[in-house]
Amino acid sequence: MRVLLPAGTTETALIDGISAAGATPELMAHTPSADVEILEYGEPIASPVTPVSPSGCPTPAAVTRAVWEVVGFNLTVIDAGLARPTAAPTVDLDVRPGNDVREPIAVPDADATFDRAYDYGTSLPDDELLIGETVPGGTTTALGVLTALGEPTGVSSSLPENPIERKRRVVDEALTASDLEAGDCEGAPLEAVGVVGDPVQPTVAGITAGALEAGIDVTLAGGTQMIAVAALVRHAGIDAALSIATTSFVAAEQGDRLWDACERFDCDLTVTDPGFDERDHVAMERYCAGEAKEGVAMGGALSLVPEGRMSDVRDRLEMICVRLGIDTEPGLESGGRNEGGSTPSSVGMADAEGTAAEEMDAEGTAAEEMDAEGTAAEEMDAEGDRGS
Repeated sequence: MRVLLPAGTTETALIDGISAAGATPELMAHTPSADVEILEYGEPIASPVTPVSPSGCPTPAAVTRAVWEVVGFNLTVIDAGLARPTAAPTVDLDVRPGNDVREPIAVPDADATFDRAYDYGTSLPDDELLIGETVPGGTTTALGVLTALGEPTGVSSSLPENPIERKRRVVDEALTASDLEAGDCEGAPLEAVGVVGDPVQPTVAGITAGALEAGIDVTLAGGTQMIAVAALVRHAGIDAALSIATTSFVAAEQGDRLWDACERFDCDLTVTDPGFDERDHVAMERYCAGEAKEGVAMGGALSLVPEGRMSDVRDRLEMICVRLGIDTEPGLESGGRNEGGSTPSSVGMADAEGTAAEEMDAEGTAAEEMDAEGTAAEEMDAEGDRGS
């Protein structure tokens, strides 16, 4: 199984109260770059922050990484408009960061991005793909696209209390700025992305369309943001079989709306419960309380876990939280965070616990691959990239 992770940014995320992906604009811009480093290496390498909420909820990248350490999968990261560099290797499709949707044009090159992503999707040699995303503010742009297409579906949130009315006001302002009304982009999916979307959407939709054309089975790994991608694919006239895999946290929040949307867009739906309520751990407690819910292919990755192995994933998540500097007891303020609500780069924490490669070598998982390539820290140190 190959997991593709398009990662990008949109200035829409900077609107106050929209996203929990970073407490300040400067930190939020680093979130997708840090996410892909955590997924690739088990910790941030070049990114200056670790995406962790003030209450101790880590980025979903930590959960997806935990699944990788237990069951393994091939990973490819796509630069879908990153605003900050990342140490993780990426496929460059020449995608630029997105504008604020309240400007007349949110994604100036949506058509070209889709076309490049489509060509990339047709070139993949895989039989199955799991496609995720990381883009702060992505549920607001998902709502924008769905509204422009005339689809009634609501969206989820990375916050415990979904600020859906605020998102609707932003979308209304965005449509007004583009001289459009709800439903005006029906049958014109890339126009919808161009005026009220984000650059990750045409990237995921393009890869999905190209892969389906090539006969590859595609599962969209995510929640309501992937509902928006499914809508784009269907409005583009593509009727091939398509699946969505998400978490029980999204399903609990969305209820029948999620199932109704999957039925409307003819998508099979898989919902996975990671059993976080079985652990007395701050990170898992915060997920159960409604933080984060989904992202960075979390729901899709969890769907890959064989029966009887979810406890191993929870064990791994606890180890990753230690690397990321997250306190292990629920209800405690996690120490060492900067004013933005994220921990500093966790170099040194991994050294205290052993690098990801050393831990996996002890467990006998993925050690040969890590040993062959060297640990992320050794590679970066050799190149002088970690410096001061």
